[in-house]
Amino acid sequence: MALEPLDLSGCRILITGPSGQVAEPVVAALAKQADVTALARFTKESDRQRIAALGATCIGVDLADPQGLRDVPGDFDYLLNFAVVKSGDFDYDLAANGEGVGRLMLHCRNVKAFLHFSTTAVYEYAGHEPRAEDSPLGDNHRVMFPTYSIAKIAAETVCRFVAHQFGIPTTIARLSVPYGDNGGWPFYHLLMMKEGIPIELHPEGPNYYNLLHVDDYLEKIPRLLAAATTGVTTVNFGGSVKTSIEAWCAYLAELTGFEPVFEENPQAFGSLCIDTTRMHELIGPTSVEWKTGIRRMVESLAPELIK
Repeated sequence: MALEPLDLSGCRILITGPSGQVAEPVVAALAKQADVTALARFTKESDRQRIAALGATCIGVDLADPQGLRDVPGDFDYLLNFAVVKSGDFDYDLAANGEGVGRLMLHCRNVKAFLHFSTTAVYEYAGHEPRAEDSPLGDNHRVMFPTYSIAKIAAETVCRFVAHQFGIPTTIARLSVPYGDNGGWPFYHLLMMKEGIPIELHPEGPNYYNLLHVDDYLEKIPRLLAAATTGVTTVNFGGSVKTSIEAWCAYLAELTGFEPVFEENPQAFGSLCIDTTRMHELIGPTSVEWKTGIRRMVESLAPELIK
């Protein structure tokens, strides 16, 4: 039976990477019921203002800086780490993503639970075989993001070490493909279809993923926090039903009339669907059907494109 969600009302919650596509809706939702602090570099003042307008307290920090957290409070109830850096510079990205996780956990070592958002990009390519949590890891995204997979694997390693050393209840959630009314990978594909830009596909199709709608991850986050243990709970986090790039582009064509132009490239990201068995046991299945979610996304961001 799936875990009951934690009640986060009135809690002090630190959220890193708050202006990202995945984290911003989380800030917006939790700031309505909790005391949310948003931590990021905030290199754009417009990002700071937008996140502050959601009701969060904003603090500017570079997690690659060993002294970056010195003025940040440490007495939070929960910590949600969405921060990610993929500059392409290995030294900086490992410092920000790997060492940064360690600094965060040490600084806030008394939290009731730490939720680290990783990615299914940590898995080695294996065709259409669904990846379980114990599947081999590999440098999956090197072609497009040279540091990403390695930095994410490093971050998970540091996260587990600090959790074990200091007894910090922790969950590592490996995200598949998040999307929603504020966009995501399918929306980029729609924009490419509109402009006639080729969409690269791995030749071993269909290219399957597990789209995760914003409504589902907002509902599941309190359950992921409830799943945290000092032994570290690692779980895949995606939609319960896999679908493919080919299928969602076909549905986008049905909605808008723009036809996808596919171009096979053996260097493109290949199929990366997940085994959802453990996810279902811990936090239950997702509920937003992918076509419903994609229609909502287009209606929200580009209603004029719908036929």
